Amino acid sequence: MNISGQAALVTGGASGLGEATARELAKLGAKVAVLDVNLELAQKVAAQINGVACKCDITNTDSIAAALEQAAAAHGPARILMNIAGIGGAKRVVGKDGNAAPLEDFAKVINVNLIGTYNATRLFAAACAKLDPLEDGERGAILFTASVAAFDGQVGQQAYSASKGGLVGMTLPMARDLAQHGIRVCTIAPGLFSTPLMRQLPEPVQQSLAASIPFPSRLGKPEEFAQLACHFVTNTHLNGEVIRLDGALRMAPR
Repeated sequence: MNISGQAALVTGGASGLGEATARELAKLGAKVAVLDVNLELAQKVAAQINGVACKCDITNTDSIAAALEQAAAAHGPARILMNIAGIGGAKRVVGKDGNAAPLEDFAKVINVNLIGTYNATRLFAAACAKLDPLEDGERGAILFTASVAAFDGQVGQQAYSASKGGLVGMTLPMARDLAQHGIRVCTIAPGLFSTPLMRQLPEPVQQSLAASIPFPSRLGKPEEFAQLACHFVTNTHLNGEVIRLDGALRMAPR
C-alpha cells in the first residue's frame, strides 16, 4: 500500500513510539489521526504534523468509536491502524511482605495492552472491510506492538509479558481471519528503546541497559521503530509475522 494520501490511525500517538510513528506516517504523506488518552499531548503532536487529535481510551468501546468517527470526518475512512498504546508495570507474584500480588494490577495491564488492542482492531477492521479494494485486493493494514518481553520476560513481568505474548499469539490468527477482507496484520516486538519512560531512569541505568544490547550497543531510536512500522504498510507481502526489533538483545532474568 502506498502510504501517501491514506488516512491512518495511531493509538498512543501522543508520545514515545506512537509519536514517532505518527510523525513518520505524516512525513510519508499520510493523513494522521493521533489517538491518545492525553488529549493535550495529542493536540500538540497533531498540530505539528497537520493531523487531527482524538481523545481515545482503547479499553472503552464508545471512546474508540467516537475517535474513529472524528478521524473519518476529518480525513475520510482509514486504511492504516497502528496499535501502539499500552502500559507497563512489574510486580512479583509474592511480594516482600509475603502477600500475593493484587489481581487488579494484573488485570489492568491485560485489559489495556491485549484487550484494548483487540477492541480498537475489531472496530477498525469492521469499517475497513467495507472499503473498496486497492491493488492486490488490499483494503487495510493493522500493526500490533508487542515486546521482547513476550519471549524473554523478566522477574515481575508476568502481566506485561502475558499481555504482549497475547498479541504475538493473536497475530497469525488475526491475519488469517482478516485475509478474506484484504486486511494484513503484523506485529513488532521492540527491545529497549529511548522513550520518555526510559529517559526517566537515571543515566547510569540507561547506559547499563544499552550496554546489554549486542549491536548497536545503544537504546533503540523511536524513529527506527516508526520506519519498520511504515515499511510493513508499504510491503504488501508482509502478513501474519512478528518481527523483533532489538539489536539481538535477549533479556536476562532480572
